[in-house]
Amino acid sequence: MNNQDKVRAKKHLGQHFLNDESVAKNIADTLTLNGYNKVLEIGPGMGVLTKYLLEKPIETFVVEIDNESVAYLEKHYQKLHNHIIGEDFLKYNLQKVFFNEPFAIIGNFPYNISTQIVFRVLEMRNQIPEFAGMFQKEVAERICEKKGSKTYGILSVLAQAFYDTEYLFTVSEHVFTPPPKVKSGVMRMIRKENYSLPCNEKLFFTVVKSAFNQRRKTLRNSLKSFLSDQIKEDEVFNLRPEQLNVEEFISLTQKIEAYGIQNQ
Repeated sequence: MNNQDKVRAKKHLGQHFLNDESVAKNIADTLTLNGYNKVLEIGPGMGVLTKYLLEKPIETFVVEIDNESVAYLEKHYQKLHNHIIGEDFLKYNLQKVFFNEPFAIIGNFPYNISTQIVFRVLEMRNQIPEFAGMFQKEVAERICEKKGSKTYGILSVLAQAFYDTEYLFTVSEHVFTPPPKVKSGVMRMIRKENYSLPCNEKLFFTVVKSAFNQRRKTLRNSLKSFLSDQIKEDEVFNLRPEQLNVEEFISLTQKIEAYGIQNQ
């Protein structure tokens, strides 16, 4: 491949192309291949990760917003024929490709939209048994963090409510072109066997987000618009959100659900 054939990294798309083959292979190998036979790679760029996915006994699709990358992939990866989605992952209706079938998601995710990607995966959790890939190190750590930490937050609780999360390994900034200013981290989420919550799931999302949006306040203050007089004196409301794990947030949601909500 000559330099003229390479795709130019575009800052507005948050592109940093991985150039270390061993790291790419290690990311591809995070997939367990359990419970699905299709995988979608987000943002394949020039296909450094894609080539290792194509070696696996699984049907590989890619979604890529950059037209230059799409043209490159079409030219260099014949196995991707009819498997390249030239669209924005955050806006595209994936039912057009996967219908109701399960599929995994993997990628070296653009850091500027990585959190939005996680929330999209959570919305589609019924269809996505596994999600893995590379993020900015702090984001990957946050997804996997346990209660009590300053980095534990909305993303941690919501991801861990439905998935078992695991931080796998750290990646140096020097294996990218151009190199980002931060280190990267690879993590994996495997959907729990029972991933439906024993509470109102929409209310659960709202409670978690409301609590952490005012994380310095006690739950009594951050959730006061949800609380009826009957449960305001419950001791759990003396705590701050980072002191509750997923199960405790579920219990909290059940209490709010059972005893009435004000102003909702």
